[in-house]
This record gives sequence, C-alpha cells and structure tokens, in this order.
Amino acid sequence: MNFKRQTGEEVSVDLTPLIDVVFLLLIFFMVSTTFTKESHLEIDLPQSSSEPAKASVKEIEVIISAKGEFSINERALVNNQEETLKKAVQKLSGGDTKVPFIITADAKTSHEYVVRVMDVAGQLGFVQLSITTQRSKSK
Repeated sequence: MNFKRQTGEEVSVDLTPLIDVVFLLLIFFMVSTTFTKESHLEIDLPQSSSEPAKASVKEIEVIISAKGEFSINERALVNNQEETLKKAVQKLSGGDTKVPFIITADAKTSHEYVVRVMDVAGQLGFVQLSITTQRSKSK
C-alpha cells in the first residue's frame, strides 16, 4: 500500500502589518507630544542660623547650580564665563552699583564659581553684596 502524504500548507503569521501599525503609533505619539524646556536650576542652599534680610524692590540675584551654571534674576546665561556674567550684570544694573547683589549658590557648587561671581561684583563696584543661605533647623 502506497499512501500519499498530504502536503499541508505551512502555517505562518505575517507580522508586517503589525509592525506598520506600531511604527504609525510611535510616529503619532512623537508628533503629538509637546516638549517644554524648563530653565530652572535646582539648588541646595547651605544653612545659617541668622535671620533673613528684607528683600529690596530692585536687586540682582545670581544663582549658581551645583554644575556651575549661572542664572541672573531667573534668566539662565549661555555659559559661566566671567565676561558673559559681567555683561549681563551691567545690562541689568544699568550702572547702578548701589543695587543689592545677591549670590545664591548650591551647597555643592565649586568654590571657583562663587569667587568668580564675587570678583565680577567687585570689579563692577557693587557695595551691597550678600550670600543666600538656608536657615538651619532648630534642634
């Protein structure tokens, strides 16, 4: 007896349409997502036991992040070079060196950046220089 084997079709699943749909969904979500760039610097202030000074109406506040990035009155600078800082401070102060100059630096900021800001303030002739600290917690 000679039986013929039936040749069955090979069962396969075509994944091409599934991959196309996944790529279309990926493209849809990439295009419909809005990206916002926040320019806030996160800083961790050192602590002090003294009372905070009263804020002035007009002041120049230089914020230094832990990485050494500068921000003046909540506007980030393009770099942390001395000339860039000097030009930005001169523009904001308008030549008035009696404006309070406040340095707010992260506790992990390199000493080099704080000294650079203090040096720029001294070169421009600011007389009201203060450094922001965080009040230490009472025990």
